[in-house]
Amino acid sequence: MSTSPAQVFPEHGSRAVSALRLSGSAPGAVANCRIIDEDALTIDVEGVGRYTLMWTPADGDGAAAGYVAGEGVLGDEVVSERVPERLALAAGFAYSEGIIAGLDDIATMAVCPERRDVVRLRIKAPERAVVRRREVVLASSCGLCGGRDELAEGFDAFPPVTTGLRLAPPRLSALMDAMQRRQRLFRTTGGAHAAAVFSPHAGIVAAAEDLGRHNALDKVIGACLLRGVPLAGCGVVLSSRLSYEMVAKAARAGFELVAAVSAPTSLAVALAERVGITLCGFVRDGAATVYTHPQRIRDGAGEPAWPACSAGFPSTYDD
Repeated sequence: MSTSPAQVFPEHGSRAVSALRLSGSAPGAVANCRIIDEDALTIDVEGVGRYTLMWTPADGDGAAAGYVAGEGVLGDEVVSERVPERLALAAGFAYSEGIIAGLDDIATMAVCPERRDVVRLRIKAPERAVVRRREVVLASSCGLCGGRDELAEGFDAFPPVTTGLRLAPPRLSALMDAMQRRQRLFRTTGGAHAAAVFSPHAGIVAAAEDLGRHNALDKVIGACLLRGVPLAGCGVVLSSRLSYEMVAKAARAGFELVAAVSAPTSLAVALAERVGITLCGFVRDGAATVYTHPQRIRDGAGEPAWPACSAGFPSTYDD
């Protein structure tokens, strides 16, 4: 069983501040609060470009660490079932961006000993990298760029996902609960998103938090890549809404099921339908809405567990 992030890093990823708390007409009182860390991490891909992400170092400052093809992840703080967070985010981002097609494309990757806010990534064939943007600073909420027609035309770039996953409705709720139990930063600050990859046979295999929902997903994808955990046939649960770019990352990873506590967008549903992903929104309090490919989630009678769409959506949903 993997170690809970809350056990390893009790306060990393947040910091204490003083704030004036107001409640109705009562006089305000100064209180100590914890707020989520926001920092910059630059991923320098040799021969391709530099990408600066606004992110949360949930594992703290981090030690010098690296990855070398044929040797794996190296570093003083590398432990079983966990890889350095900066390497996980860099690998996941490069994979989601299409810069690499898999771990085999990485020659070396290292956190700079003198600059912990820089990860240097060298790929084996930079001339073959698919690059949509270079030398950019990405905000925590930043996703894919382009007009609607351009995005829709890109649907065909994602191959269909596999079709082996089956999940009973109670299991879906249990997976969401398992992710939420790992949301230490959210409980502390109220400002973190989370993502958790699950295997139908092994349960949660990777979980991460970050101020950005894209970063949280990239972190778990990168962690799986670096640990050699196969992504195809797995699923992912998310704390955020289901936007096109989140489903695009999931499609590239080969996840068969994507479930979130909040709502999907129209392009997210269209892409999930096209590539065969089971897309579940509003997974809360033992209920869910399945928008696409409900055959993976069936009740004992063999009928869909929830209607493809239903009324009575929550009036608010998370960004």
